[in-house]
Amino acid sequence: MQSTERALRGLMIDGLNGDASAHAALLRLLVPILRSFYRHRMRGDENDIEDLVQETLIAVHTRRATWDRARPFTAWMFAIARYKMADHFRRTRRLQPIDGLEETLAAADTEASVVAQLDVERLLAELPPKQARMIRATRIEGLSVSEAAEAGGIGESDVKVSVHRGLKALMVRVRGEQ
Repeated sequence: MQSTERALRGLMIDGLNGDASAHAALLRLLVPILRSFYRHRMRGDENDIEDLVQETLIAVHTRRATWDRARPFTAWMFAIARYKMADHFRRTRRLQPIDGLEETLAAADTEASVVAQLDVERLLAELPPKQARMIRATRIEGLSVSEAAEAGGIGESDVKVSVHRGLKALMVRVRGEQ
């Protein structure tokens, strides 16, 4: 896996430096990796898996400027893949059987999770405290708007405004539009 990381990382860096053929090669190499990733985690139809592969490739392409060259490329890419899979499950609202859940969880790339968590915490630290608290409460901890309002001692509309403004500021920051 280390040689794969090194090769993918090299292609990503070359692509970021303007080498279109390196970027195209990177995306081609990611296809079988992503197919395998989704097949091992989903019990879905092949069309769903192919859709997720394509969505992830598009996200890697459009968000490539957000990758930190000091961090592992595959951790960043698998974090995107996990978010795409979670979004897919939310959209389809299909329940997945829990047979083999322990193996799936054990196989999860903990390094990528830690890296993604550190990135989220770093980004939230750049926001005003109330916005960061409300994003953390509603988007990470899963509280409803009313639960977050009660826990924070503020009104529901204040929670909504804080989350909206905070997410908007994060998008500007992540896209580098600052």
